[in-house]
Amino acid sequence: MQLAAPDRTSPTSTAKKKASTRDADSMAVASFILGLPGLLVANIFLGPTAIVLAAIALRRGTSRRGRAWFGMALGLTDLVVLAALITADGTVSWNL
Repeated sequence: MQLAAPDRTSPTSTAKKKASTRDADSMAVASFILGLPGLLVANIFLGPTAIVLAAIALRRGTSRRGRAWFGMALGLTDLVVLAALITADGTVSWNL
């Protein structure tokens, strides 16, 4: 009769993994939230920030992968809008 091996997972490593996942989830949400207003204002800052946060969240294994991917798409769209504005107007600012 064989006995099962004892569980060697320490409580601190489990807590660190939960905190890391929670941080990654927060980054995924932040990338989504920053990507939305970046379509209209400050896309030179908010677009790259959304991309970086989404990439970090995906690398850390967020459970909100869809939101991270959508935040990355919004960040890339922010940069496309910025490029279109620069091409059309020759400046980085909006002109009403």
